[in-house]
Amino acid sequence: MHTLQFMDQIWSDIRAVLPSTETEFSLEFSDKVEPSLLEILKQARQQLYASADQSLCLERAQIILDFSWEKLNTGTWRDVDKEWRRVYSYGCLFKAVSLCHGDAREARVQEAIKACDMGLLMGAAIMDDVLQKLVRTLKTNLKTKDSHALVLSDQPSVKRVKRDCVSVPKIVPATAVPRIRCPSLESFRSDFLVPQKPVVLEGIIDHWPAFKEHPWSIDYLRSVAGCRTVPVEIGSKYTDEEWGQRLLTVNEFIDHYILGKGAGGIGYLAQHQLFDQVPELKEDIRIPDYCCLGEGDEGDITINAWFGPGGTISPLHQDPQQNFLSQVVGTKYIRLYSPEETKYVYPHQSQLLHNTSQVEVEDPDMERFPDFLKASFQDCVLQPGDVLFIPVKYWHYVRSLELSFSVSFWWT
Repeated sequence: MHTLQFMDQIWSDIRAVLPSTETEFSLEFSDKVEPSLLEILKQARQQLYASADQSLCLERAQIILDFSWEKLNTGTWRDVDKEWRRVYSYGCLFKAVSLCHGDAREARVQEAIKACDMGLLMGAAIMDDVLQKLVRTLKTNLKTKDSHALVLSDQPSVKRVKRDCVSVPKIVPATAVPRIRCPSLESFRSDFLVPQKPVVLEGIIDHWPAFKEHPWSIDYLRSVAGCRTVPVEIGSKYTDEEWGQRLLTVNEFIDHYILGKGAGGIGYLAQHQLFDQVPELKEDIRIPDYCCLGEGDEGDITINAWFGPGGTISPLHQDPQQNFLSQVVGTKYIRLYSPEETKYVYPHQSQLLHNTSQVEVEDPDMERFPDFLKASFQDCVLQPGDVLFIPVKYWHYVRSLELSFSVSFWWT
């Protein structure tokens, strides 16, 4: 397609996502938003519908973003007023649209997608989820590089070396988590949910599109989410001093931390917003039927994505909800300790990490933690298609044995 035709097409597609006229573009806020900022929002809206160059709208979008970002980062996140998150989303919208007007180079479209992702991550829904619709439009128009067409089985030798270096524990019958295939709802309730006993469920997610219609792989993840900006955890585990978070595109994460093309270290994509950001991935999974046995509604279930290389560790910790940990790609070693063993696992004393053990599970310091070996445990290796039921407050340690993609469902 000719460059001018392409620019006309993408601009036409973007305008189709927005309200048809300026008067239909609603800007309603409470009195917590200062009149001066509201005026800048209205000016940005006006410029958005002007036929002239969008640079003025882009400048005003940045003012809106800078002002609201300061509000988002004042105090704790739970105390941030939703109105300021909405303001931030509008700033992201104005920025994304302005970036693509008259200049639809791939770099500009990618920057616009990042602006939308920042709004989806840090802002609040506006205008019937317009940022998600805009991302879908921009992705459709984004030219995908052929160099990203790498399937899981075609990874370079550096990835295989990483995989070979990860030790695989031997599971002995005395400690093995029991396995059962497709139990009825009633038998799961009576045998495992009520007595709060871990179990590996087999055959209950084999029907997922993630295994059939759209088998998850590096290639597939690149195709549906490669250009999306997501928070990535940097470090082998969150208790390390050097642990931190960075915002990267999924392609950057794969190149640097999965295929090992960039700087060293371990990166892990672990977040609950991925499925909201990328609906295509959410359509590939299903909430396990057994969640209906809980007291909450389906809307109360938290779905988390866990994607990373072999060697990534989740330290021994406990969660306040029931958990179905579903393995889609790769394998994981998991060790579980009953809440009754808490006195032996040496939880951190700080409020922030009180649900996390101080012990290195597979290499414990017996001088510091002499009673740890008194704790009874169960363990297992999760294979693709396995689902581990982790009862509420059960201590669990997780180590990826290879490139792994898991989905967890937290429910009550």
